[in-house]
Amino acid sequence: MAATDEPARSASNEAPAAGRGERLTSLDRMRGFVIGLVVLHHAVLAYCTFGHIDRANFALSTAPVVDPQRWIGFDVLVRLDDAFFMPLLFLLSGLFVRDGLIRHGTAAFLRARMRRLGPAFVVAVLTVVPLAYYPAFLQAGGRPGFGRFWVSTVTTGPWPSGPPWFIGVLLAFDAAAALVVAVLSRRRATGSAPPPAPGPVGGFAWLLVGSCLLFLPLLLAVGPTRWFGIGPLAVQGSRIGLYAAYFVAGVGLGRGGLPAVAAFGRAVARRWAAWVLLAALTGATFLAVGTGVAWTSQHRPSLALVGLAQAAFCAAAGFALPALFLRFGEGRAPAWDSLAANGFAIYLLHYPFVTWAQYGLLATRAGAPVKGAITVAVALLGSWASASVLRRLPGVRRIL
Repeated sequence: MAATDEPARSASNEAPAAGRGERLTSLDRMRGFVIGLVVLHHAVLAYCTFGHIDRANFALSTAPVVDPQRWIGFDVLVRLDDAFFMPLLFLLSGLFVRDGLIRHGTAAFLRARMRRLGPAFVVAVLTVVPLAYYPAFLQAGGRPGFGRFWVSTVTTGPWPSGPPWFIGVLLAFDAAAALVVAVLSRRRATGSAPPPAPGPVGGFAWLLVGSCLLFLPLLLAVGPTRWFGIGPLAVQGSRIGLYAAYFVAGVGLGRGGLPAVAAFGRAVARRWAAWVLLAALTGATFLAVGTGVAWTSQHRPSLALVGLAQAAFCAAAGFALPALFLRFGEGRAPAWDSLAANGFAIYLLHYPFVTWAQYGLLATRAGAPVKGAITVAVALLGSWASASVLRRLPGVRRIL
């Protein structure tokens, strides 16, 4: 994924004087790891204890496929993953937006983004998403026949967004960022100077406060589970502000280009142990608070407490994971590099592998942990291999 053309792309080399074509390899590898967490999250969601099937509308089930065998350990994994990995992807996606806008101009930047992300979104929602949700339709009692199911999906619905929702929201954020940067650039031309960038502690504080201000009001207003969308364009209502806060944080961090990102990263990595400890403490607090309060609770003070704990863990994990990769993620690692290079394609392609593996395992009695492990392996390796093959095709590599 190119720094200015794809979601969650970083630059390569940690040197502060790195050139335009270089990248921070450790952050590239971290992006691949986070996408691996996305695959893991979807693979084990079928086996969580809170799973249920909505036979009236399969798209409202807790997962496309829900297995009768459950394991509470997957509940913990899913709750922790869900609390931070998508905001972190939005932060990474914003890192080089401002640099791209300055180098290419607003119109050219937006055209490049649309050419890169638009086809990927359209193809994915027309092919990958219906293929991934067909097992959900069958488990909910639908009549077999994929052709009839596909036509119904794209005409009358429901048409779930699936993982491509991220691309649609990212394009909207890119357009908003282009407008804001254009306005701010004109203000600076009249003499206004940008404020100095904060250090890691100040950056963490700003991120936590900003994300709370944008996340908690929406969480209390619409609840934690409601999605808003038009057809396959959808977003979780309570998290619009949270995602925006992290995207803005990425744009702000990247305003000085690669040297600024590298310098900030080195400062974070020097205190990696402290960030990891903070993430562990806030994560344990989030789990403890969430255990005592149902996530679907209508009691607003309780819901606000859970949301605050989530925001704190999300910010801490958003510093701890980059700190670990920036500190230990260098050196030769071909597998990590391949995962990073194919990450965007894996993100788009993994969902059918997940749901069909889960559907195929419904009749087996292997136990939830074993089923989850099999699904993770099938989904990650299958989408990884497919991505490697597809990216060799003429014209496809430019998109994937």
